Amino acid sequence: MATSARATVRLKFTYEKQLATVLEAVAPEAKAPVRRANVQLGKDGLFLVMTVEAEDTIALRSTLNAYLRWINSAVNVINLVEQSVS
Repeated sequence: MATSARATVRLKFTYEKQLATVLEAVAPEAKAPVRRANVQLGKDGLFLVMTVEAEDTIALRSTLNAYLRWINSAVNVINLVEQSVS
């Protein structure tokens, strides 16, 4: 894949367990082959670091949007579970 668009996003989490849970939830998607974009996930302290390399800006934008929605959904579920346990 020839890369013409790239973005790195750093998302700060409140605590390590929340970050680890979200990373574990989203990691299988990053391992699945996608034709027009590649995603690398990692962590740096309390930051989830996501790097997206894509063939074009359309693929970059759609990939970023999908991952950010999945991450947001995982955080919402974590928050709901924490509220129900408290």
